[in-house]
Amino acid sequence: MNPENNTNLQRINYPELGLPVGPYTHAVIHQNVLYTSGMTAFGSDAQNASIHEQTKEIFTQLKLICDQQSTHLNKLIKVTLFVSDMTEINKLRQTLFDVYGEHIPASSLIQVDKLFSDDLKIEVEAIIAL
Repeated sequence: MNPENNTNLQRINYPELGLPVGPYTHAVIHQNVLYTSGMTAFGSDAQNASIHEQTKEIFTQLKLICDQQSTHLNKLIKVTLFVSDMTEINKLRQTLFDVYGEHIPASSLIQVDKLFSDDLKIEVEAIIAL
C-alpha cells in the first residue's frame, strides 16, 4: 500500500464555517460518501444558547456543507451526537425529528463530561451520501 496515494480522498474546508484552528478538515469525501468532523455552535450566536438552538445551528452548518457538495440532509446515513448535558434530551429529540422529517439516519448518542468549550452542549459528526 502506497501511503502517498491519496487520490481517492478529497479533504475540504468551507470558508463560511471559518478555517479550522486544529489539525482537521471540515469534511472528507471518499468515493460517494461525505464524512464531517464534529460540528458545534462555537463562534455562532447559538454558542451560549439551549441545546435546541445549538443543534439547529449545527444542522444549518451541515446543510451548508450538503449544498456545497450537491447533496441534501435527507441523505444522512449516520450521525454521532456528543452531549454534555442530558437534562434537555427531550428537546434534543424533538429538534432532531424536526430536522430529519421522514429521513431518520442511524444514530449514536454519547454523553461526555464536557466539550472543548464549557458553553457547548452538543457536537455532531455526520456521514452523508453524495
